[in-house]
Amino acid sequence: MNEMNFLQNPVSDEEVEFLPILPDEDGADGKKLDIPDTLAILPLRNTILFPGVVLPITIGRDKSILAVKEAYKGHKLIGVLGQVDGSVEDPEFNDLFNIGTVAQIMRMIKMPDGSTTAIIQGRHRFITKELVSNEPFMRARIEPLQDILPVDDKEFEAAILSIKDLAAEIVKLNPQIPSEASIVLKNIANPVTLTHFISSNLNMPNAEKQKLLEVADMKERVRMVLESLNRELQMLQMKNDIQSKVKQDIDKQQRDYFLSQQLKTIQDELGMNGADKDVQRLKEKLAKLTLPAKAKEQVEKELEKLQRMNPAAAEYSVVLNYIDVILDLPWGIYTKDNFNIKNAKKVLDKDHHGIEKVKERVLEYLAVLKLKGDMKSPILCLVGPPGVGKTSLGQSIANSLGRKYVRIALGGLHDEAEIRGHRKTYIGAMPGRIIQSLKKAGSSNPVFILDEVDKIGADYKGDPSSALLEVLDPEQNHAFYDNYLELEYDLSKVLFIATANSLQTIQPALRDRMEIIPIEGYSVEEKQEIAKKHLLPKQTANHGLKPKQVSISDKVLEQLIEEYTKESGVRELDRQLASVMRNIAKKVAMGEKYSPVIKSEDLSKILGPEKFDKSIYTEENIPGVAVGLAWTPVGGDILFIEASLSKGNGQITLTGNLGNVMKESATTAVTFLKSNAQKLGINEELFNKVNVHLHFPEGAVPKDGPSAGITILTALASLFTQRKVKPYLAMTGEITLRGKVMPVGGIKEKILAAKRAGMKEIVMCERNQRDVQQINPAYIKNMKFHFVKTMDEVVELSLQKNRFKGAADFSVFLKDEKPKP
Repeated sequence: MNEMNFLQNPVSDEEVEFLPILPDEDGADGKKLDIPDTLAILPLRNTILFPGVVLPITIGRDKSILAVKEAYKGHKLIGVLGQVDGSVEDPEFNDLFNIGTVAQIMRMIKMPDGSTTAIIQGRHRFITKELVSNEPFMRARIEPLQDILPVDDKEFEAAILSIKDLAAEIVKLNPQIPSEASIVLKNIANPVTLTHFISSNLNMPNAEKQKLLEVADMKERVRMVLESLNRELQMLQMKNDIQSKVKQDIDKQQRDYFLSQQLKTIQDELGMNGADKDVQRLKEKLAKLTLPAKAKEQVEKELEKLQRMNPAAAEYSVVLNYIDVILDLPWGIYTKDNFNIKNAKKVLDKDHHGIEKVKERVLEYLAVLKLKGDMKSPILCLVGPPGVGKTSLGQSIANSLGRKYVRIALGGLHDEAEIRGHRKTYIGAMPGRIIQSLKKAGSSNPVFILDEVDKIGADYKGDPSSALLEVLDPEQNHAFYDNYLELEYDLSKVLFIATANSLQTIQPALRDRMEIIPIEGYSVEEKQEIAKKHLLPKQTANHGLKPKQVSISDKVLEQLIEEYTKESGVRELDRQLASVMRNIAKKVAMGEKYSPVIKSEDLSKILGPEKFDKSIYTEENIPGVAVGLAWTPVGGDILFIEASLSKGNGQITLTGNLGNVMKESATTAVTFLKSNAQKLGINEELFNKVNVHLHFPEGAVPKDGPSAGITILTALASLFTQRKVKPYLAMTGEITLRGKVMPVGGIKEKILAAKRAGMKEIVMCERNQRDVQQINPAYIKNMKFHFVKTMDEVVELSLQKNRFKGAADFSVFLKDEKPKP
């Protein structure tokens, strides 16, 4: 092999591939090699150099270039050691094997691209004793190693002949090895050189080649080379057999599947067929489960189909995923309910303050389940303003029953397939959220929260609320059909709890399937208890504080609730408490002196000036202004109604972003006032001589509903009679043309809003008395309620007896204008 053949593919000390090498039995010059005690060290990254082997290398590292150049100037000998880890860029002495080969640098050539190529020949094995220096390159003290050759050993001679035969067979089978290699093998007489030549060309990791280099006993080295050659020969024979088998099976239509078929045949030969493993795994899984008859039949049918499929086929993964989903579902798996009703009550009371009606309903369900042993789960719907604990109540119910807990958020959902699933023929198909959640829970009777059921959308993709009709119907959900499964699944044991802020946007048919349980807002007293039991400990822990580092009295807590929050729930209260804790945490972290007791004056320093001033609701107003109570999805609120007169012809103007129902209430109030003017002491002619303007402040907020009827009539009666509405008085109720007062909803929220605003008296329909009786008397103490049947009673209770001292003189509106001359 001439020099150009070597240099066409030089071996880099960083990138080493198959070595086109020739042995050199007698050395470069035929003389005995004089090896010095100390040699420069050249690390090789991805190859092992054996004695007698000629190797061209491209040198890249600066230290390696210096070492080679230094050796080339002198005795041309250098110590070559392989790296233990080829990924190390700048190896230290400890990163190298301790046994290597003394190499003679035969030639150094400067390549056209500027790199340096050296041709080295392995001459003798050596072992390193110690590192002499590390700069500018590694230099080590070495000791040559001698090979131990057996004498007159027939077994050894036979092994050498076997090596030659096996090597010749490998050359024939492997098309990548040139046929000239067999001639070279026949001409190598020295057994040491033969083993070195073959070892350097074996297809094995460097670590195994290093082991061959380190063995001094030639008999043992020959045995190891024989094992490696046998292994390589078997692999080549198997590869050729596989290729011949695959070649026979391939036709024109199957040409695209060539590689996958080859892989499958390899797996068959090794007993590692992936498809068979999948089928076996699924069969074992099926045997452990108790599936309904139809589900089991479906799985067995799909398994038969899977066995016949090519793993490379697109449908293979679809069928595999489908079977996996069915087998992962908790068919017939139920958690055992905790029938300790007292313990369940204790858990519910611990986690949530108030909301007794919901707790009572859960305990009733548990009691019936305990007595009967089996019953369909109720479908509950918790309706209330944000922040009152509807969602977290689901977790508490699950804990009290000892069941698993799952939750799906329905807000903004607008695809029916999210509930029922997609048909498995579609790409990326999956089961619906109901089935996915049951799979995640691992149980067929979890507590299932359907959060924000009133905020489901609907578009061209379908109406998810209609899909929920089957889920939430106790008479149908024992056979819930998911499009992906194409099987029926029993949901009758699932305890579904839906949450909503308003019933108005829930589809009537869906609303009819649920047991509605209203959760009203919290009073100041309830909020104080919640803050003390839950919010304060939580925020103290969240901010890394200890209980003794912060203290808030009931009085300060009440002030914080009334002056810095205006809500039915406790989310804003939680945020304000977090602000207080952050302020304390900062002082603790900075080592500042502070009082752990939060006082009233500290609130304004930490939270700023008070955000809500209730004095505006309690001050005495001029005639024509009344205070009403309104219900909103976020709780109760106070509503001012202002009325004024101007000269005109009897027109009515309504402003304040009102809905149709509220406009009709205003028209009804004016009509009632006209028909009862004489009874109220109002001049009937006045209605035709003036224009009435009714305004509802906060015009940016939409308002609607009938409950402002008596407030509108009171404001108009106050205006026309010039008698003020009593201070600290609020009202709510619908009116009729006959002057009857009708009941309205949201009473608890409205009463709590009135109390927050400092109202002392409330006027409402007599039939709303039952709603007031459901409120804890402790929360409405010092408040007076007037239950009325007619508007006459409302006017009598609401208006002061005497006219306003600065009452307007309406006679000017009754005088006819004189015609201008």
